[in-house]
Amino acid sequence: QVQLVESGGGLVQPGGSLRLSCAASGSIISINAMGWYRQAPGKQRELVARITSRGTTDYADSVKGRFTISRDNAKNTVYLQMNSLKADDTAVYYCNAGIYSLSPSRFYDYWGQGTQVTVSS
Repeated sequence: QVQLVESGGGLVQPGGSLRLSCAASGSIISINAMGWYRQAPGKQRELVARITSRGTTDYADSVKGRFTISRDNAKNTVYLQMNSLKADDTAVYYCNAGIYSLSPSRFYDYWGQGTQVTVSS
């Protein structure tokens, strides 16, 4: 059984920083792209940042220059370093990964359970 477990969310003041982590576990053969999405109340889920298995990154315009995505392939973990946080960054952040697993034998798009990030003074 493959699962993604997120950590690192919380309450932070405007201008502050947080680092999110997402670890994949289970009978994993390989992981393709990994990414972070977010969903604010009353809004659709949106892509924040994505990173391929080779390290190519892609960011939403709203976070460019403030957020950095990275991954540790040996640990099957993706990170999101968030700096200069704004109130508009408040949302539930979800980890996503395309994973080839041994059991069940398949390629599947997995999601984490979400972690709350609140930016407020």
